Amino acid sequence: MKLLEDRIRKDGRVLPGNILKVDCFLNHQVDPGLITAIGQAFADHFRDRGVTRVLTLEVSGIVTALSTAQALGVPMVFAKKTTSVTLTGDAYISRIFSFTKQKAYDIRVDRRFLNADDRVLIIDDFLAVGQALSGMLDLCAQAGASVAGIGIAIEKAFQGGGDRFRALGYDVYALAKIDHFSDDGVVFAKV
Repeated sequence: MKLLEDRIRKDGRVLPGNILKVDCFLNHQVDPGLITAIGQAFADHFRDRGVTRVLTLEVSGIVTALSTAQALGVPMVFAKKTTSVTLTGDAYISRIFSFTKQKAYDIRVDRRFLNADDRVLIIDDFLAVGQALSGMLDLCAQAGASVAGIGIAIEKAFQGGGDRFRALGYDVYALAKIDHFSDDGVVFAKV
C-alpha cells in the first residue's frame, strides 16, 4: 500500500534492535484518514471470505481492526492483556511474548465473543516473528473458529513470521512489507 509505505518513509523512525517506531501516525497518535484507508484495503482483500468477526490484540491493533470491522460491517473483538473484574473466568487464554516490551503476557477473550460459528479475520499493526499472531490463532483454535485470513499493516519480512504462517496455509496480507533496514531508512520488499 503506497500510502502506508510513503508515511513510513516520511515519519517512521528506525530504532536499535530492528524496531520501527510509527507512533506519530499508527499506534500512539493516529491518523484517521490513513487508518480508514488501511481498514478499507483489508476489507477489500478479505471481503469474499465470509468474515463474521475481526480479532486483534490490545492495544496497538485496535484502531486498525476497528476500521477494518467497520468497512466489513462485522463486530471487532480484542484480546485483553490484563485481567479485570469485568472479565469473568470464562475466557479463552493464550500466552505470548512481546518483542518490543520484552515481557510475557496472557491474552484472553471472553468466550461469548469468539465461537465455532465464527470466520475470523485477524488484524494487527506489526508482524515480526509472530508471537502475538500465534496467540491469536490459538484463541481461535480454542473457540473452534476458522481463520478467514490475517491482515498486517507492517510486516518485518526479514524476521520470518509472515513466511512461517504462509507456509502453514494462512493468507497473510501485509500492506507494507519491509525487506530490511539500511543506513538510509526502510527498504520495502518488492512485490
